Amino acid sequence: MMNLSSTLVETVSINYEDFNESFLTCGTCLCMFDGGEHSPKLLPCSHTICLECLTRIVATFARDSQFRCPICRELITIPRGGVQALPPSFLVNQLLDLMARQRREVVPKCSTHPNQELLFCETCDSVFCSTCTGGSHKTVGGGSQKTGTPGDTASTADHTVIPFSIAIKRMSEILIYKANECTAKLNTANDLVLEEMHRLDHSADDSFASVNKLFEDVIDAVEKRRIEVLAEVKAKKDEKRKVLEEQLQIIQKEKMEVDSEVEELQQQVEVRNITKKISELNCKLDTISHLSEPRENSYIEFCRVSGVSYQEAVKRLLTDVGKVKTSRTFPSLCRASMDTAIANLKNTTRVQTIDYHGKIQDVGGDPVTARVTNEKGEVVETLIEDKDDGSYNVTFTPLSVGTFCLKVEIFNRPIKDCPLFFEVTEHNPPIISFGSRGLQEKGFVQPCSLTVDAQDNLYVVDTGNSRIKVLSENLDFQNHIFNESLEGRSVTGVSLGSSGDTLVTVNWRTKTVTEMTLDGKTIGGFSHDELIEPIAVAVNSDGDVFVADNGVGSVMVFESSGKLKKKIGEKGKKAGNLKEMSSVCICDNGDLIVGDTRIVVFNSSGEFVREFGGIKTKEGSRGRYCGLSLDSSGLLLAARAEKGRSYIQVFNKDDGSIHSVIDSHGSKLKRPTGVSLSKSRDGFAYVVDIGNECVRKYRYK
Repeated sequence: MMNLSSTLVETVSINYEDFNESFLTCGTCLCMFDGGEHSPKLLPCSHTICLECLTRIVATFARDSQFRCPICRELITIPRGGVQALPPSFLVNQLLDLMARQRREVVPKCSTHPNQELLFCETCDSVFCSTCTGGSHKTVGGGSQKTGTPGDTASTADHTVIPFSIAIKRMSEILIYKANECTAKLNTANDLVLEEMHRLDHSADDSFASVNKLFEDVIDAVEKRRIEVLAEVKAKKDEKRKVLEEQLQIIQKEKMEVDSEVEELQQQVEVRNITKKISELNCKLDTISHLSEPRENSYIEFCRVSGVSYQEAVKRLLTDVGKVKTSRTFPSLCRASMDTAIANLKNTTRVQTIDYHGKIQDVGGDPVTARVTNEKGEVVETLIEDKDDGSYNVTFTPLSVGTFCLKVEIFNRPIKDCPLFFEVTEHNPPIISFGSRGLQEKGFVQPCSLTVDAQDNLYVVDTGNSRIKVLSENLDFQNHIFNESLEGRSVTGVSLGSSGDTLVTVNWRTKTVTEMTLDGKTIGGFSHDELIEPIAVAVNSDGDVFVADNGVGSVMVFESSGKLKKKIGEKGKKAGNLKEMSSVCICDNGDLIVGDTRIVVFNSSGEFVREFGGIKTKEGSRGRYCGLSLDSSGLLLAARAEKGRSYIQVFNKDDGSIHSVIDSHGSKLKRPTGVSLSKSRDGFAYVVDIGNECVRKYRYK
């Protein structure tokens, strides 16, 4: 019994009846062409009509040895031998022969019923004889057959059954198709491997050239030094030779003078002259004796530095010229992983390299490339960091929401699942959240302000519990700070002192400003007659204390001793006027930023500069800014509370444009009342939410 897989029915085989009707049937009488009276004849107009139809048409409609084609009505001239002389349709005859051969193919028959063709059920992959099974079929166990029953007939009535011969032909076609598909893929693989080998040859040639260039440079340097040392030897030699040649010239000159004088004296007969010349020669002998010894010596020797093996030194030097770097990374197995991508926040995608055997690589150095594009095809700037442990960080910042595409390639080959399409969302959930309503370590009652020191310790004013809660950068509880100035549940503002190691608070009920150590010991404080409703406090680098007072409608600037220096702003409805202040922030350049129904900026002299943000309606401004904090790059984070909605806006401080928004999606902010930024890690912000009575940590870059 044959059991075949149902996955083989992927193609559509030709239906003999449809094929015969479309191509092997006369269009006039609808009889199938054959080799007899319905033999196909090809007309000059290219249509094919059977001989019987042509004979009838000529006998009935022929005029002047012409008749019209029954299909296209073109006028056809009858040949001299009649319609029998028209050429046969070779194409139709070939198709007839092909179909005849198909019909003559071996048709599988039942061994019990020789005249019964076997059938094949595509649904249950079984071959059966309809006579043996009573018109139905059923396979049991390993594919054996049982005689069908009425129940079996009902259960198999919706099965797809075809002749077994057609199933075999169809499977053969599928087999050929699959084989061709495999061959095509193998050819593609062959081309890719050959291309990689070609690139390997080029890479090796480049490496050969680099090595040759390096050693050629070394050889050039050695040769240059050899020439320099030889030149030094030659210079010493020439210097000595010059001295000796000058001495030799003096000797030759003296010799010539003596010879000349002797020759002259040989002609003399005057004894007195001869005696005088002898006396002169005796004197010259004393002079000549100084020329008898060379004024310079012949000693020249090249002395190598003792105890140094230049062969070994050069060998050691050349050992560190570089190394041949290869990689076992198999790009198709390498994978990329990323967290949720958020608009305007830096995203880091981690690429892990893996070799052909599935082993994670632990060394870097692979030529990794990455490209990120948005829906418009615009390229997003990317940065690739090699971690030297087999992994790579691809960082980029999407500036809009939508579908983005990441393509990562190693050796110009894509890694697994690339290109990777991912969605960039506008929603920015908190990283960590701490606290709930209560009195214990995790408890808050109306937390309304916070500040952060240089070590990223958070100091949160827990107003309802009359204390300051200290948290770590990961929002782990550290301790509580208690001070008499915190009593009365009326402290609404806190700031670091000018030195960064003290806390300054403002109490709206007692109208006092208090400075204390980080463990709660009072250092000093002051009050002032003009304070009415102080709500927020900030301290600049000079120690001046800025207190926002909604009762006065101004920001009052005090010296650390409590002496009032000036007032900035005034209450009103005009541009630059103040109405519902809730926070203040001081810039490095001395500018003052006030959070009101909108954000108001004053310069260091207290003059109004500009205002931005806020929502104006017919009834007036809606909502207000409850917390401000400025980072070193000029981004201003402003916590905004509106009726039914609260969020954090990130502004470009210089022009007031919105950089991004931290929304309340998923973890809604009810009423944020303070914002402070991490000092040790750029791009992180802490928000205190009096509505949820908790503190949350967010990313904003």
